[in-house]
Amino acid sequence: MRAFSVSDLNSALRAHLEEDGLFFDLWLLAEVVEFRRYSSGHCYFTLKDEQASIRAVLWRSAAERLARLPANGEAVLAHGRVGFYEARGEVQFVVDQIVPAGEGLLNAQLEQLRARLEAEGLFDERRKRSLPPLPRRIGIVTSLQAAALQDMLTIFRRRYPLAEIVVSPCLVQGELAPASIVAALRRVYAEPVDLVIVARGGGASEDLAAFNDEQVVRAVAASPVPIITGVGHETDTTLVDAVADLRAPTPSAAAEVAAPAVVDLRQRVAELRDRAAGAIMARIEEQRRAVDQQVTLLRRNHPRRHLDAARQTVDELDRRASRAFERWLALAQTRLQGLQARLSTLSPQATLARGYAIAQRTGGQVVTDPAQVQAGEQLQLTVRAGTLLVAVEDANE
Repeated sequence: MRAFSVSDLNSALRAHLEEDGLFFDLWLLAEVVEFRRYSSGHCYFTLKDEQASIRAVLWRSAAERLARLPANGEAVLAHGRVGFYEARGEVQFVVDQIVPAGEGLLNAQLEQLRARLEAEGLFDERRKRSLPPLPRRIGIVTSLQAAALQDMLTIFRRRYPLAEIVVSPCLVQGELAPASIVAALRRVYAEPVDLVIVARGGGASEDLAAFNDEQVVRAVAASPVPIITGVGHETDTTLVDAVADLRAPTPSAAAEVAAPAVVDLRQRVAELRDRAAGAIMARIEEQRRAVDQQVTLLRRNHPRRHLDAARQTVDELDRRASRAFERWLALAQTRLQGLQARLSTLSPQATLARGYAIAQRTGGQVVTDPAQVQAGEQLQLTVRAGTLLVAVEDANE
């Protein structure tokens, strides 16, 4: 019979625990009791539930990384490994991370959802689409009460008044927000829009929880048209940002990206016209130099008998160059007129000239649905020649 010393037994037990990978990456949901921090900086306490408990240690290096230390009686989610203290033969839980139970569970659930969606390929960069250069109708999914909405509308009026804005209102915070956002997305998808913006102003991380909801993320990923997210501040990131075609740091930045400035479009047309004219003039100059070289050769060799033929060649080259320039210039003018006609067609003033009117509430909100107004409410009608103040008699759809 072999007799073991206590030291040998404890050493073997420790080696067994350290070799078993099962005990090296654990999360424990428990209550903290008997918490005490010593002058060494190390923290000793007990983790317990209704039926059992285990001693725990939080070394100083890990404790210094925490935002705050746990309190006695607090429910926590602790991460660490199982250790064995040989001198006393005690099993203990060596903690390297500890967070309040609610926060820890939410973060763990969020990371699990992120990993699952990524495994499905929803974050793949190859899914992302380019934004339309000249969107005619832009959908916005946000709260009607949000200051972010007014900021975006102001940017569209300033940069790109040619676009029609379709607002699909929703809740952006609270338990009902995820279902409200999904419904708003489905409504705007049913419209003939070219681009969609999902927006919410800044807030605490819990205020943005709806934009980490799985159903909301999948609804954004299912957009039939390119979609931009502008949720929170620049430092905030949510799962909808990962599946969108483009993530803007703020709602205002999303509007800036979506709206090409009219003045930039006109400048681009002018640049193309100047480049084309420059290319034609360079071609003409090249032909002239070629003609001059031919004339120089003729003069140098003095070929009297070929002079008339050479002159005819020169004249023909000149005529061909002139005709080529005239054809190109006519084509350039036709393209320019087409661009100008497109700009004119998209102009709100052209729409008003055809007898349409724009109805606005007293706060400046454009009325697109009878449900937005009430009987007796005053509206401002903008027509081609000016504005009219009218009163609503009936607001039936």
